[in-house]
Amino acid sequence: MQLGAFSMSLSVKDLKLSMEFYENLGFKMFGGDTNIGYVIMKNGNALIGLFQGMFEKNIITFNPGWDENAAEVKPFDDVRKIQEFLLSKGVHIEIKIPEGGSGPANIIVTDPDGNTILIDQHV
Repeated sequence: MQLGAFSMSLSVKDLKLSMEFYENLGFKMFGGDTNIGYVIMKNGNALIGLFQGMFEKNIITFNPGWDENAAEVKPFDDVRKIQEFLLSKGVHIEIKIPEGGSGPANIIVTDPDGNTILIDQHV
């Protein structure tokens, strides 16, 4: 199973302060919109999303169909196929998508320690 690009989505209290901190670690803004309250920062293959006021906890994020440059990857495992596989393994899915269909969609699972995992397909 290929989950796609990996990133951490961090819930931050002060977007500007967090951006400055990660810039000092060598990250540069890659996407997002500070006016909306989020940015995606990149250092090599490492991606970090900084989100102010959008969610409570940090989230592990995977993007099926994308590489770390948000470039489309083919072939890839569609999020619906990933959901089907996880369900077959008995994994509880917090937010499911309907079977069938194609295109952008996402699911959310929680690991045994309460960490949220977002599988977010954009293609």
